[in-house]
Amino acid sequence: MSLFAKRIVLGVSGGIAAYKAPDLVRRLRDASAEVRVVLTQGAQAFITPLTFQAVSHQPVHTDLLDPEAEAGMGHLELARWADQIVIAPASADLLAKLAHGHANDLLTTLCLATEAPITLCPAMNHIMWQAPATEANIHTLETRGVRLLGPIEGPLAEGESGPGRLMEPLDIVAALNGAAGAVPSIAALSDKRVLITAGPTREPIDPVRFLANRSSGRMGFAIAEAAARAGAQVTLVTGPSQLTAPRGVTRVDVETAEQMHREVLARAAQADLFIAAAAVADYRVAAPADQKVKKTETAQHLELVPNPDILRDVAALSDGPFTVGFAAETQAIVDNARRKLTDKGLDLIAANAVGEQQGFDVSDNTLQVLWSDGQATLGPAPKTQIASELIELIGARLDATG
Repeated sequence: MSLFAKRIVLGVSGGIAAYKAPDLVRRLRDASAEVRVVLTQGAQAFITPLTFQAVSHQPVHTDLLDPEAEAGMGHLELARWADQIVIAPASADLLAKLAHGHANDLLTTLCLATEAPITLCPAMNHIMWQAPATEANIHTLETRGVRLLGPIEGPLAEGESGPGRLMEPLDIVAALNGAAGAVPSIAALSDKRVLITAGPTREPIDPVRFLANRSSGRMGFAIAEAAARAGAQVTLVTGPSQLTAPRGVTRVDVETAEQMHREVLARAAQADLFIAAAAVADYRVAAPADQKVKKTETAQHLELVPNPDILRDVAALSDGPFTVGFAAETQAIVDNARRKLTDKGLDLIAANAVGEQQGFDVSDNTLQVLWSDGQATLGPAPKTQIASELIELIGARLDATG
């Protein structure tokens, strides 16, 4: 699956995130796609057609009732030319227009007139994104087969922070590149119950301090989104994370490894697939203090005790799910992962290097995926793309094992 020679109509609606759209055009062209741009009137208040003409090397389309274009029914020509329509950013107003079938400008009209798959990349204030009207519009669009990418959580133009930020252009291209159009359902995962863990755990030292790690949860959240797009019923058990759960995914928030163990084991027997992407703390403080420990001039010593092994306990279930582990390693990645695969009785394991600018707090990743009689390398690529490829590989292994 590739964007090579794909014909993409990029629609840009009004919003400050429109400034990222020229970079998206460039990234799409770097992926060997052919891009034609359609700007709404609102988009032109933020960025000019000339900018897009320079980066796309194609005329830019702005008006539905352009006499020259409409002499040849320009909106129908664009609608039929496109292999895919991508709208980035997609404003709340545009989502509402598409949900209700409006056709009062070029972009909404060609969306009604096309048979190509449509992908929307929303961007707006976080309160607008979470408004009941927006949620209803998104539900309507998704039931019609429209795909959504994002938004992501982060700082917004108005100085606030929350879900509503446009996905980064590289991540959008990676997601499109992994799908090359509409996202197909993976037969092996369709309607399967998938249980996924993500993020770090926090093990309290006292009421204000804890032991944790650098995991952001991005990989686990990306896997949850990919599994949901593949047709699975996904439950995501996550440690503390600022990320927003993908639409259609049931989120369960926990803090400690013991809490994660309890929530996972309560659901594992009913799951068809378990993917342990969380970076669970191996140890916890034996006796956390009830009150804040005051600083002194003497050394402090913490007694650490092992946390329950979530992955081992799920793999040991007599009628448990197909179990996928993760191994974050700083050396001998494949050897250590192969040992973990065998020792814990896993069906598959995905291993990656962690350390300086690797694994944690970065958008790209590389995975070494191992099973009893095989191995594959995924990446390097954005985590969204790696997640899609991993879900496809897991689907293939599920098919192979019956």
